[in-house]
Amino acid sequence: MLKPLEDYVVLSFQKEEKTTKSGIILTTEEKDKPAMGKVLAIGSKVEHLKEGDRVIYQSYSGTKVKYQETDYLIIQAKNILAIIEE
Repeated sequence: MLKPLEDYVVLSFQKEEKTTKSGIILTTEEKDKPAMGKVLAIGSKVEHLKEGDRVIYQSYSGTKVKYQETDYLIIQAKNILAIIEE
């Protein structure tokens, strides 16, 4: 697992795919993708977040990383705008 340093957070996110009635898979373009993710790990200086939180983050922020065939986003906590409470 990835362990972020300082004020960084590791998020998981999914690329949305839609399938037409005829079976064609349409992927959502990056610009249309909602900026939402799930907190997987937090750095030592991060406050107000915990693992498992669903969050909205600032679009086009962070660094995308592929680790063990899974996509992650490593982002500074200041770029997380809101926690989604259910």
